[in-house]
Amino acid sequence: MMIREQIETKIRAEFTPLYLDVVDESYRHNVPAGSESHFKVVLVSDRFNGERILSRHRAIYGVLADELAGPVHALALHTYTVKEWEGLQDTVPDSPPCRGAGLTA
Repeated sequence: MMIREQIETKIRAEFTPLYLDVVDESYRHNVPAGSESHFKVVLVSDRFNGERILSRHRAIYGVLADELAGPVHALALHTYTVKEWEGLQDTVPDSPPCRGAGLTA
């Protein structure tokens, strides 16, 4: 199973998302072709009602501990309640450009 699929499976099981998008952004970084090391996760869940962003992120880090200890180098998290998501009109900020783009692998 690919890393992206592992991330999706674990998040779906734990958070019962109303919306989930896991994007492999490794191609935007200075990593070997085929690397699965940089991801952006957009997650909308009722579980986040009343939770601060920090506790939302900690919950995800806990679920993805194995991936973060291994192949995943970076994880951009965008976590929302349904009400927050509706206020954004289903838009998510773009990830910033890679700072290490000029480095060699």
